[in-house]
Amino acid sequence: MLYAQFRPALVALALLTLLTGLVYPFFVTLVAQVAFPNQARGSLIVENGTVVGSALIGQAFDTPNYFWGRPSATAPFAYNAAASSGSNLGPTNPALLDAVKARVETLRAADPQNTAPIPVDLVTASASGLDPHISVAGAEYQIGRVARSRGLDESRVRALVAQFTEGRVLGILGEPRVNVLLLNRALDALK
Repeated sequence: MLYAQFRPALVALALLTLLTGLVYPFFVTLVAQVAFPNQARGSLIVENGTVVGSALIGQAFDTPNYFWGRPSATAPFAYNAAASSGSNLGPTNPALLDAVKARVETLRAADPQNTAPIPVDLVTASASGLDPHISVAGAEYQIGRVARSRGLDESRVRALVAQFTEGRVLGILGEPRVNVLLLNRALDALK
């Protein structure tokens, strides 16, 4: 009698485990590999046989000769892909205000000649803490510093920014943006 009650429950558990634990993940992975092969494999950027990064995950750049990305709020270190998260600090939280002030000071110290307003995405972390893009304004703000640090003409660096500016998704979603890693790799290739 007890077996008659447990049997349907065990069969349902086994079937649902098989369906949701094996069949569905396999199917979704297969569709992703076919429809979006580059993204499904992490959009890895390989140079000379070595992975130098991913076009989908932000990375730390903090020297004057590179464009800097959005700050990362991931822990225990910045741009930790295993711990995607924002800071969850509200706009009136003193810790957020202190962090933004410190980031503004860092940007001003790195380029004292630049008196332009600092774009907000250069001083605030994204929701994931891993955003690989900055706004076009964020890239333009940094052109002078990067050009001087590399001994390049600003127009050449500006042309690279324009070349690596991605438009809106499907022409309507989001804002134009610049992938920091791809732009910095192109700068390194200018040699």
